[in-house]
Amino acid sequence: MTHHEDQAASAVSIDPSLFQEKFDEVEAELAPLFARREPRAHAVAYVRGLLADLPRKNCWTLAEHAGRTRAFGMQRLLYQAVWDEDGARDAVRRFAVRHLTAPGAVLVFDETGQEKKGTATAGVGRQYTGTTGQVSNAVVAVYCTYASALGHCLIDGDLYVQEHWAKDPDRCERAGLGQDFTFRTKTAIALEQARRTLAAGVAVDWAAGDEVYGRSSRLRGFFEEHAIGYVFAVGINFQVSTGVGPMRADLLTARKIPKRAWNRLSCGQGAKGPRVYDWALAATAGPRHHLLVRRSLADPTELAFFYTYVPPGRSMALADLVKIAGIRRAVEEDFANGKDAVGLDHTQARRYRSWRRHVVLAMAALALLAVIASLDRCAHPDPVLPADGNAAPPEHFGQIALTVTEARRLFQLFTALLRDLPTAVATRRMIFHLQWSSWRRRHQARSRWHHYKRHLAALA
Repeated sequence: MTHHEDQAASAVSIDPSLFQEKFDEVEAELAPLFARREPRAHAVAYVRGLLADLPRKNCWTLAEHAGRTRAFGMQRLLYQAVWDEDGARDAVRRFAVRHLTAPGAVLVFDETGQEKKGTATAGVGRQYTGTTGQVSNAVVAVYCTYASALGHCLIDGDLYVQEHWAKDPDRCERAGLGQDFTFRTKTAIALEQARRTLAAGVAVDWAAGDEVYGRSSRLRGFFEEHAIGYVFAVGINFQVSTGVGPMRADLLTARKIPKRAWNRLSCGQGAKGPRVYDWALAATAGPRHHLLVRRSLADPTELAFFYTYVPPGRSMALADLVKIAGIRRAVEEDFANGKDAVGLDHTQARRYRSWRRHVVLAMAALALLAVIASLDRCAHPDPVLPADGNAAPPEHFGQIALTVTEARRLFQLFTALLRDLPTAVATRRMIFHLQWSSWRRRHQARSRWHHYKRHLAALA
């Protein structure tokens, strides 16, 4: 590399070789799970295709991207090839946790759906999904996100199949679920995922989830047994144990939280600025359990409730619990990135095993991008944001951290350059694209700073 190229490289935020290095690391994790060379090569091509800029990511489009004239190899990879998808899931978790592990890590549980037509796809049925915001014909899956100060990504996922499927063994057999299929609730699936994660030796300090998971005493009890704190959302009618007996969450809030107990705190950064609410804690019958209440600034009657458990020796400060409540947003970001960047919901597979194999390969692609973004964030942290609406602009705004979407775009560019150009020319082109990315992210940092300042001024 010339002196000019050295200077140019120093102006960018990330080493171009890191993209291929981490892809090779993911490939090395997955390779032992394949007994034959052909399906292993198809899996690598499948993950590369998921990282490409394709409008739809199914077997046909992924095969075309890999330069194949037929989709048979990709279809066979999902449907018939011999490889261990459970082992692949564990490999993705190892890779993600190895790079993202940090004190205060959180497991976040949530579900997402994909609209489907017909009745043949495994798990399909009329059910509510947040993807559409209504009841529709869809498949729904429960996922687990590992989130820490270094980053977050999906590490586990399984299909939620409604109870009426278990009453039709022949239909289950045709969908690949097996005639002995038994119904599992969403919380039972989440509990299995939590057990697998802890059995793998993953260090976790907290758990979080929405009302579906907050209602499960078994799931809450599991984390208490393992001295893991939690902040689970609960409904307005959730029965909280108090010194005078069970009491609904809304009644406990009205009777036990005085006006002076509310504190205005941010539970994290959002697209429009800090997510600021009024927060308060209500004591319960146990010294380690509390009811955390969130109140909207725009409408004080709009309340949200969280049931919390803090193990002995861990901080019970309100600000710490608010932070855990806010980190639940990580799984929503993973759903958005998974669907937009790596085609998590693009599968056209009907059988259960094919669906699982697509999902685990999509999680591998997402974990790769999350790790690359995390490494960039560690080397170049996000710039400091304004503390209030009167803050003076800094001398240097810095640049926003590399996002998963931007990492995918750069990976696609670098792969194409290395494939089509000599190494020296490809390196210069890669440095140019990284410089352009850094320039754009510096301007985004400036825009974000002023946008947040306006938002904070409006809250004052």
